[in-house]
Amino acid sequence: MDQRAQASSRDRVINVSPARGRVRRPTGAPPPLPKKIGATGVFRLALLVLVVIPGCIWLHDDPAPLDRFDAAITDAVAALRVGWLDTLARSVNTVASRYGLALFMLLTIASVVWFKRWRHLILFLISVALSGLVAEGLLLVASRPRPFDVTIIGTWEGYSAPSLPIGGLAVVIAGIVYMLVVPGRPRMYAKYVGFAVLLAAALLRVYLGIDHFTDALFGVIIGISIPVAIFRAWAPNDVYPVQYGRHAKAAHLDVTGRRGEAIKLAMKEQLGYDVLSMKPVGLEGSGGSTPLKMRVVDDHGVERSIFAKLYAKNHVRADRWYKLGRTMLYGRLEDETPFGTVRRFVEYEDYTLRLLGEKGFSTPEPLDIVEITPESEYLIAMEFFEDAVEISEAEVDDQIIDEGLQLIRRMWDVGLAYRDIKPANLMVQDGRLRLIDVFFVQVRPSPWRQAVDLGNMMLVLALRSDPEHVYERALAYFTPEDLSEAFAATRGVASPTQLRASMKADGRGLLETFRELAPPRKPIGIQRWSMRRVLLIIATVFLLFLTLLAGIALFIPSRGDVGNADCGTGRTMQLMAQAVPTATKLPCIEELPLGWGTEQASVVRGRASFTLRIGLVEMVSPVTVTLTETCPADTALQTIPVDGGCVTYQVPPGTEAGSVPSFDEGGGLAFTDRVELVASVDRDEDLVLCGTEAPACDPAPEA
Repeated sequence: MDQRAQASSRDRVINVSPARGRVRRPTGAPPPLPKKIGATGVFRLALLVLVVIPGCIWLHDDPAPLDRFDAAITDAVAALRVGWLDTLARSVNTVASRYGLALFMLLTIASVVWFKRWRHLILFLISVALSGLVAEGLLLVASRPRPFDVTIIGTWEGYSAPSLPIGGLAVVIAGIVYMLVVPGRPRMYAKYVGFAVLLAAALLRVYLGIDHFTDALFGVIIGISIPVAIFRAWAPNDVYPVQYGRHAKAAHLDVTGRRGEAIKLAMKEQLGYDVLSMKPVGLEGSGGSTPLKMRVVDDHGVERSIFAKLYAKNHVRADRWYKLGRTMLYGRLEDETPFGTVRRFVEYEDYTLRLLGEKGFSTPEPLDIVEITPESEYLIAMEFFEDAVEISEAEVDDQIIDEGLQLIRRMWDVGLAYRDIKPANLMVQDGRLRLIDVFFVQVRPSPWRQAVDLGNMMLVLALRSDPEHVYERALAYFTPEDLSEAFAATRGVASPTQLRASMKADGRGLLETFRELAPPRKPIGIQRWSMRRVLLIIATVFLLFLTLLAGIALFIPSRGDVGNADCGTGRTMQLMAQAVPTATKLPCIEELPLGWGTEQASVVRGRASFTLRIGLVEMVSPVTVTLTETCPADTALQTIPVDGGCVTYQVPPGTEAGSVPSFDEGGGLAFTDRVELVASVDRDEDLVLCGTEAPACDPAPEA
């Protein structure tokens, strides 16, 4: 290359300048829509990490300071007891504590399902599971008995800190506020009402003597901090607002507020377009994106309309769940591989637009991809068909019918399938058929999928014309066997939802008419069984079951499982003494015969029990020891009356003495005197373990 050519090349490089209005985002600059949980969300999580968790550990190691602090509050609240209020408090607690709370949660879930807020529902269920796991774990860590120094007059089960019913109520209230109440003043009022309900519930349980103040506080922090942080991070108000109206779909993102400004800024910086106006269009027929019509001034100063589709992570997740559901329901009818990122999502549509344009199909010309938030939200801009109308609103003549049939014929010939033939995706402009929304296009599809495309296209054309005429025109492009295969394959979910709804509203039985016109053929089944499908169904059911178990403790009454009932003055024995406050002696485990082990004890108001068994061996019956206030009138169990209570158990018949746990000498079971527990609480806590022998505790007023 001579010096003149080198200089010319150098000049061309030097003279290159940025396109008008385009700006490159510098490294480190924050995205337009950062994910935040807010200062209050961070504060609540800090309370959970820095207060609740250390507090439960503190209760396990040295409960006395918190017990004395809570005792002062409990004494002050319990001093307000009167007969009628006791009755009312017991009734409310019985109804609302567990089964009422579970019903409350189910009604909340039903309401969210009714409004089809699937994203919010999934986040809520995750919140329930996480809150249940955290609360159950901390419950075992704290191992806290019920309040001392006060007579317990309400029903309860198991350890007290954190309060599971209060935690469950807090989760449901948080879910209602963030899933069902619109942002703004209504949500603010809902928060005030929720706070009042939680405060009343906490005071009710303190009044009954079944929760300490800090038990309720810990439950509220767990039940509020986790769901609020999740909703604010993955369903923020300005991105996924709770709204009521005809177009309130989960797939349709709000394009006002912060997102709207971010879109306009990104269009200016990346394409050089000044957005004059922006509004959603075609929402009824779009379920996998947010379609927009924009009026812009392009980088040449020309005002024009463009069409854009906004994609976000929720669309990727929806696609993933959609394909997972189809795989479980029907098997692999087609390519069910989900997209990994939203970037790949939008890149694929850009690719299909360019592919179909190259093949000569009448699709919009792609303009470019716009990044709104990296790896989170993208927008694809394309040509807008001015004055075009949906085929369901246009006059369908022979030219439109032929163009629709030719479109499918051409796709068959080049090895493509559209996969989403419906009225919303077929536009008529100046008497010509246009194809939009090409995201689902598949290269080298199965013959079944191509046959379904043909059947759906003929159904769409017949909606605005006559099925016999459409069939006659189709014979110019397809054989009778092709048409027979198409309508044998086109059945049920093979047709898009909008098309099925349009056929139902039409009422002419179009599919049946086409099947009568075509040569008879046995319907093609859509079920495809495979080992992968079976394993996927089993794994999904198992995960759902685990999630259910994780959150069920917050809403369904438990058996009151606690630690082992070892003899001494430990937490479990204190809890058993609170369960049956009249008993002067409590059954316990001293030293079990060889091979025998114990399950966790179960302690609820009025009953305490523990079960002993030999591992998983079913040859020897388990031994269950139960303490109640009175002995059963008619029982085959062995009974041991004690002052103020009764112990029942049964040794398996035909066993040698000493080989099975019993209260006989060497049997491994014994009794702990209540006075030892009272003395232990007085010495370690400087409080009173209330019972019939504790005059320091005022008896509960008569109802």
